[in-house]
Amino acid sequence: MNLHVTVLGLLCFCCITNAAQILGVFPFPARSHIQLGNRILKELADRGHNVTIISPYKEKAQRKNFNQVLVENVFQKSAEMKSDLFNHVNYNILHRVLFLNTLGINFTELALNDTNVKAFLKERHHFDLVIIQHFNSDAYNGFCYRYKAPCISVSPLPVPNWFSNKVGNSAPPSYVPQLLVSYSSKMNFWQRIFNSMVYLLSEISHRFYLYPEQNRLLQKYFPGAPHLDELYYNTSLILYNGHVSVSDVSPNLPNTIDIAGYHVSPPKKLPEDLQEFLDNAIDGVIYFSMGSNLLSQDFPISLINSILKIFSKLKQRVVWKFEGDLPNRPTNVLIRSWLPQQDILAHPNVILLITHGGLLSVIEAIYFGKPILGLPVYSDQGLNSKRAEEAGYGRFIRFEELSEESFEKVLNEMIHNPTYMSKAKARSRIMHDQPLPPLQRAIFWIEYVLRHRGAPHLKSSALSLSWYQYFLLDIIFGLIVFCGLIVMVLIAVWRNSIFYKPKLKQY
Repeated sequence: MNLHVTVLGLLCFCCITNAAQILGVFPFPARSHIQLGNRILKELADRGHNVTIISPYKEKAQRKNFNQVLVENVFQKSAEMKSDLFNHVNYNILHRVLFLNTLGINFTELALNDTNVKAFLKERHHFDLVIIQHFNSDAYNGFCYRYKAPCISVSPLPVPNWFSNKVGNSAPPSYVPQLLVSYSSKMNFWQRIFNSMVYLLSEISHRFYLYPEQNRLLQKYFPGAPHLDELYYNTSLILYNGHVSVSDVSPNLPNTIDIAGYHVSPPKKLPEDLQEFLDNAIDGVIYFSMGSNLLSQDFPISLINSILKIFSKLKQRVVWKFEGDLPNRPTNVLIRSWLPQQDILAHPNVILLITHGGLLSVIEAIYFGKPILGLPVYSDQGLNSKRAEEAGYGRFIRFEELSEESFEKVLNEMIHNPTYMSKAKARSRIMHDQPLPPLQRAIFWIEYVLRHRGAPHLKSSALSLSWYQYFLLDIIFGLIVFCGLIVMVLIAVWRNSIFYKPKLKQY
């Protein structure tokens, strides 16, 4: 008994002495993004760490060891962005790349220029670790510089090539699809050409547009900070929202940790009317949501009417996240402006998710073993939807190609073909078959970085190489010069042998 008390006391002592001061920087105004940061940081607070989060959504309740710096000036720009999202289907690839970079620049400056954030930076604080949301927002590395703390980056997406560079990961475009293309990893010749072009375009845009602008913001809001060149690679760990069950296999270094699914919580009780609607759906339920940024009410009226017409023919019930009123909706359709998506997907009667293809929605569908019908509009949605189709648990229709005929055909195929559900359940088993739950894996590695003072032993030597050394261009150039010299010598010897005429002796 005394031994148990002693061990318990030692554990409590360790928890107290190991409690760290942690800053989380998650100011991007998308609930899907803040959901990721909150899940990790609240778990750290529950483990005894003192956590401060910079975020745009006010916490509903006080929490022990958990403080918030509220970012208030990002919502007007966010509303402007959301109102234009459906137009992205008409953008070319250059416009899409520049949009993501401009988005990152604008929201990084809005966050750093926020009154509460500026006041916070003027105060004296000490942090043992800084966890930053990375979404084309490299200037946030200034927080790591400001507090002389190790830096952990959290990506809401599978690691794109420009993010991989921060720790020295490689992302060969020969088989790693770029964020903005709707390809699987099994690309044909022409797809690899286009994927490589997008890779180069992204790299050029990042280097000559995003990077200088982020450095400008770094110098402006963190006076005295070195050039971004010196801080860019100051990343001890990357936590990224990927896993082999939802994303393509790609090379990752030991300090790049996949944590897809860590935001999923145990199902909670549904509202009584919604629970009854789902329970009584003997033929199954289709759940339809375009996420938090895209609004179904912004669909063209003709498209809304076509979708309702198709739903009215189904034996299945439909739950649709629709932000307005639908006076002519069929009796088998229930609408709400907000719905508890995870809790609905956990219901056994749900047979299909119709989604925009956002990564969190795809992850949640796989977690609960539900097939998806993707209607991608922008960003990585096409890529996520294509992966689902390639793996056999989904189909997708590009939003610009969506019509009554195409939607009805694909919807009916997915309802009546059990293969999609079977493949979704198989994917779900892959996601759940892990030695540690993803949230616990994230917490382990965060505390690992704390225990090992930034864990510099995990950093790749690739970070010390210049770009031409990394791609072996100096070696290739040296070999070309060497071979050229050998060829020149051989040519010279050959010419001398041809034109050389030995002198004949005179007798």
